[in-house]
Amino acid sequence: MAGWLRHGVEAVAAALMAVMFLSFIVTILYRYVLNWPSGWAAELGTVLWIWLVLFGAAFLLREEDEIRFDIIYGSVRPGLRRGMTVLSALGIVVLFLVSLPAVWDYVTFMKVQRTAYLRIRYDWLYSIYVVFAVAVILRYLWLALQAVRGHDPLGRGPDGGSESNYDPVTEPEGAKISEIGKEG
Repeated sequence: MAGWLRHGVEAVAAALMAVMFLSFIVTILYRYVLNWPSGWAAELGTVLWIWLVLFGAAFLLREEDEIRFDIIYGSVRPGLRRGMTVLSALGIVVLFLVSLPAVWDYVTFMKVQRTAYLRIRYDWLYSIYVVFAVAVILRYLWLALQAVRGHDPLGRGPDGGSESNYDPVTEPEGAKISEIGKEG
């Protein structure tokens, strides 16, 4: 079920990306080839970009896909790392929970305005941010719960090694990264 759902979400994101790309091509065609106004296509691309980024971050982004500066985080013991995860996750949850009522008020208030070309109501346009905020709250509550239960956030196994097949620090068997580019 989860695999099927993930594929469905990926298909929605791919469709958003495809339409956004087509609107970009139409903008170029209209503006530079036909010398016609292309505000609607540029607006469509912008709307789809907002939705793609927030939809993708809410439903597609996995924890290991996020970019972090984790020099200190990655070098401490797993117990301390779990504590850091709980503390940061709870901080993020509190910040998003505190902001959620104001976000809801603003998004629902924006029903009085529409976009310039496509006439999309702004409450519909920005409703994806409410979905994103709720998804972030749920994701970080889950991460905090996992850390409290003893799960190492970096996915290290009991022996301290990586549970995944890919370890960027270790050279693959038979490959000499330091020898690449040297003539022998």
